Parts: sequence; C-alpha cells; structure tokens
Amino acid sequence: MIDHTGISVSDFDTARAFYDAALGALASSFLVQIPLEHTGGRKVGGYGQTTAAFWLSEGAAQTPPLHFAFTATSHAQVDAFHAAAMAAGGTDNGQPGLRPQYHPDYYAAFVRDPDGNNIEAVCHAPE
Repeated sequence: MIDHTGISVSDFDTARAFYDAALGALASSFLVQIPLEHTGGRKVGGYGQTTAAFWLSEGAAQTPPLHFAFTATSHAQVDAFHAAAMAAGGTDNGQPGLRPQYHPDYYAAFVRDPDGNNIEAVCHAPE
C-alpha cells in the first residue's frame, strides 16, 4: 500500500550512520542522495533494497516522534538489527523477542533512533 515514506532528522550525518547500520542488518542500504541544488541546500537521501522506500530529510526532528516497522526475513535478522542499531547509537526500546499479544509468530525488536523515533524490525515467520 505504501510506496515510500520518510522522516525529517535533526542531524543528517548522525541519522545516516544510524540507519546505515540498522537497515544494513535488514539487507537495505543507502541508495541515493539528492543533489543539494534540488533540495534548497538540505541533505535528502533514501534507503531500500532495489529502490529508495525510506527517506531522510535534513530539518527539525519529528514532533511527536514517529514509529516505523521494517520487515525482517528471520529472527536472526531482527537480532542483528537490534545489535547494529544499538552499536550505532540507538536506545533500546524493546529487546528482540516474541510479542504474542500481537500475533503468536510476531518476533520484533524496537530501538529509538538519534531523534527519538521508534524504529522496529519485525519477522512474522515461525522459527
């Protein structure tokens, strides 16, 4: 249903380092940076696997913070996301584990990005 989305971040380079690590653990990478002459001098770039689906834009942090859940293909990938996000400056907001209150196979981890957004990796496959 959603083709792409994005957030405004207060420090683009710090956010990029965080998302490079966190989304890299989910097999996504930084795919494109828009030239500054097309953005009024703001840094804007997108992440994805084949096309940019999650965008960062330099500006004021989101108020209130937002929640994004990214798909993981395995429990191990959720674990790797959490470890990478924490090592890149994230704040724990929910250790990797099953969340049966949502669904019996809902395995997820939650971290706060440098601006306080709630970033989740979730796998719906039983393991």
